[in-house]
Amino acid sequence: MSHDRPTTQLFLLRHAHAGDPEAWSGSDDERPLSPTGEAQAERLASFLRGVGVTVDVAITSPKVRARRTAEIVAGGLGVPVRIDERLAGSLSPGTVDDLLRDAGDPRQVVLVGHDPDFSELLATLADAPGLSMKKGAFARIDLRGRAADGRATLRWLIPPDLLDRDRR
Repeated sequence: MSHDRPTTQLFLLRHAHAGDPEAWSGSDDERPLSPTGEAQAERLASFLRGVGVTVDVAITSPKVRARRTAEIVAGGLGVPVRIDERLAGSLSPGTVDDLLRDAGDPRQVVLVGHDPDFSELLATLADAPGLSMKKGAFARIDLRGRAADGRATLRWLIPPDLLDRDRR
């Protein structure tokens, strides 16, 4: 039964700052992180390491800005990064369940992707309409069972400016 499944710590990470998409002339899939975004991801990796967060794997959208965010954060935590096309588009709790199953049902996993998809997923899982994630935001959701079961608890939502001493 799905309710017998152990709790999964699902971490959602919206890719860090990637600059103005209107100023980018290449393919949106190839838009890189800005220097601000690189710094956001580095600060987050340092913070997570400092508070003892451990994860089994990071799974990311193939888009450059998400991939780079995942590389920095996962590198700081010493975990591998997997690329999954499903994180480049809209996400449902059922898609999350499929991602987790295909990754071997990790107990602690970071998914890295985009908006509006991640804000919508977070709001659905937390049963909090209108909840949103800024670029570089990090959320922890505890899933009791499958994501589609609707038994999830939002534990953290860390906005990137919380970790930026210069912006407080």
